[in-house]
Amino acid sequence: MDFAQARTNMVEQQVRPWDVLDMRVLDVMEDLPRERFVPEGREGLAYADTEIPLGQGESMLAPKVVGRLLQALAPGRSDMALEIGTGSGYVTACLGRLAAHVDSVERIDGFRLAAKARLDTLGIDNAQLRTGTVTPDWSPPGRRYDVISCNGAMAEYDPFLQARLSLGGRLFVVVGTPPVMEALLIIRVAEDSYRTEKLFETSLRPLVGFERKPEFVF
Repeated sequence: MDFAQARTNMVEQQVRPWDVLDMRVLDVMEDLPRERFVPEGREGLAYADTEIPLGQGESMLAPKVVGRLLQALAPGRSDMALEIGTGSGYVTACLGRLAAHVDSVERIDGFRLAAKARLDTLGIDNAQLRTGTVTPDWSPPGRRYDVISCNGAMAEYDPFLQARLSLGGRLFVVVGTPPVMEALLIIRVAEDSYRTEKLFETSLRPLVGFERKPEFVF
């Protein structure tokens, strides 16, 4: 398989038609070898317009969702980024190429180790990966972030992450339950004020602990 041509086709036929026009984002997605981030034996699916299961309830985001996510967050070269859900490390790698530094948290240590090895192979050394399960009580490293990427859904929006945004910082998160799920961009416009932009409808697996609560039946 010609992976270089597959990357070009992915960008031109999937990502760009989904209104991703930021050239920095398009260049990074066309350059990064996505096939190195998929489970062994599934390299042929690396550039398909679909999520790719990673096991243990996690999956790689579809390429066009990654493109919209990155464009909305607009990571700058001096930005500090926080990622919730390292997964395969593909979004981590994209953020690493676009931002100054990435702190990434993954609940499954095996995934973290595999992602770290992939990043090392590609020479992406500005990402620090940690093992942990994110909850509303979770406290990230003692800094604020310009960019926060939440790579899983919340059935109901919990604002605990937005307090970690710097002034002007952006948080990407998908909220809702199938079939109605919406990608949101939360922007900190003042110390105690936030603006929410609705981006697009999609479907994502929920973050562990942020699933829909079971309804009580009498």
